[in-house]
Amino acid sequence: MSKIEEVRAEMMKAMKDGDKKRKAVLSLLLSALKAKWVDKHADLTVEEENDVIQKEIKQTTETMETAPKDRTDIIEESRFALSVLSEFAPKALSKEEIETILRNTLSQLGISKPESKDRGRIMKAFMPQVKGRADGAAVSRMVADLCSGK
Repeated sequence: MSKIEEVRAEMMKAMKDGDKKRKAVLSLLLSALKAKWVDKHADLTVEEENDVIQKEIKQTTETMETAPKDRTDIIEESRFALSVLSEFAPKALSKEEIETILRNTLSQLGISKPESKDRGRIMKAFMPQVKGRADGAAVSRMVADLCSGK
């Protein structure tokens, strides 16, 4: 079942349950997924669906973080939206899982003691394996620390 069908089914369930807030969040997500589908003129891959969901999560997080502290309505609405959106996001990798994938990547590249000059090559091989399931900035810091000997 594609994410579009999954989100549509959840939206219908929310409509039947009379949950207007959940229905509104799901409607926005469904619109974003459909827009990507229309732009591509073909079915979306799982990775493309996850990219759309991650983009919606990022935008909602930014809205929450930039909202004035006295606008608790916006903050609460954003928190609720994040909880709904996270149901459809891919499971995030733990730090241990990321480290395991990184070690495997290093062995595949034949790098036993990473140096700063290897960072680009490591990132190029490593990022596609964790894309959408790990924070890019955190992964980049992890690789930088590894290359600097920390």
